[in-house]
Amino acid sequence: MGQNQQRDTHRENHTAPANPRMTAYRVLMQVEGEGGYSNIALNAALSGASLAPRDKAFVTKLVYGVLEHREYLDHVISSYVRAGSKPEPAVRCLLRMAVYQMAFLDTPDAAAVNESVNLAKKLKLFRATGFINGLLRNYIRDGKQVRLPDREKHPEAYLSLRYSCPLWLVKLWRGAYGEAVCEGILGSLAERPPLFARVNTTKTTAAALRDSFAADGVSATLSDVLPDCLLLAHTGAIQETPQYARGEFHVQDGSSQLCCLMGAPRSGDTVYDVCAAPGGKSFTLAELMDNVGKVISCDLHPHRVKLIAEGAERLGLSCVKAVMRDALAETDGAACADLVLCDVPCSGLGIIRRKPDIKQKAKDEIDGLPPLQYDILAHSSRLVKPGGRLVYSTCTLNPAENGAVVEKFLAAYPDFEPCAMTLPQGVTRAIDEPAHMITVFPQTANTDGFFIATVRRRTN
Repeated sequence: MGQNQQRDTHRENHTAPANPRMTAYRVLMQVEGEGGYSNIALNAALSGASLAPRDKAFVTKLVYGVLEHREYLDHVISSYVRAGSKPEPAVRCLLRMAVYQMAFLDTPDAAAVNESVNLAKKLKLFRATGFINGLLRNYIRDGKQVRLPDREKHPEAYLSLRYSCPLWLVKLWRGAYGEAVCEGILGSLAERPPLFARVNTTKTTAAALRDSFAADGVSATLSDVLPDCLLLAHTGAIQETPQYARGEFHVQDGSSQLCCLMGAPRSGDTVYDVCAAPGGKSFTLAELMDNVGKVISCDLHPHRVKLIAEGAERLGLSCVKAVMRDALAETDGAACADLVLCDVPCSGLGIIRRKPDIKQKAKDEIDGLPPLQYDILAHSSRLVKPGGRLVYSTCTLNPAENGAVVEKFLAAYPDFEPCAMTLPQGVTRAIDEPAHMITVFPQTANTDGFFIATVRRRTN
């Protein structure tokens, strides 16, 4: 495509009348071209588009669907493209959208083809209309069946395309956890994650909150594994509920709640949450402490510290002190913490079903994280007093960011020792791990993928 045509296409992106497929196209091109986050780009596009609620729902489904199934969609497209050829990004995006509609939605095939061709014309991709039309009609003519690699001969390539996950990530999970666990992770990626609420036990009980929700038409079920935890459904805008306004709960995934339980905070403790924003773990720790003691909830950025403070105020948790602090800062004064929680920045491979664009991260982005994670853990350990506990956690499924960081720390800091966890009944391990570590998998707990490790500072 020439420079003039590229300018026309870019201009069209900003001047075309709002319609669902054009809106989805813009979001997908922004995410791929600018590396933006899909949820931010999608929310911005929908808020600025005059679309009916049904159309907004279609745009959301189309955007996330294309991102979730990108590897499979590209495999379909490449099956009909001459070897060595590669459609330009705009054309590839239109083809992905069309194939997704035909393969995964109930959009009539003819409508998917015609709308894609019409969209190409609106984008002034005139030379591509015949190519798009021909490729999609060949796909339909073949019964929309595409051959996958032989599973026995090429298991990783098969899994990559069967579950639409980057090959390097399949290799990572299969090598680290074995094929059965790997396929379990892959199978969970397209599932909708549940909505967990942590009950604010300083204000109400789980049973009372459940009944209050039920009276307002919100489905709330007591967790049979985690104390003071509800699974919610049919909530609508959860932040507009009277229970939220009264500060009777906060939204927090079950795996994150488990992390706080493993810290075993006690009433009157001094606790540091060194990478705290938006504050969910700090709030749960404070509730487990009956709002007695100190929870120093830290973040590097002022606006995120404000977010923590506002959440603590809504919940009435006066023991939470939101402060601006660099997790790599040197410790002032003597070690004073009974518990330090290091929920470190990570690759997020455990929350892909919430943020499907995480799958498209480059592997080298992830490879650079363990040194930072180790440094945060090492610096934070200086806050722990003798006999105190240190919890390391991530929301990723990657041994290099998880167990390897903890093992390196224990080898370098002999004044710390492993601290075995007592898991709640019903929490099971899917892989063989030492008693002071647990990797939580989405397919076993229906939570986010998560890693937790607990260590203790020796008293002598």
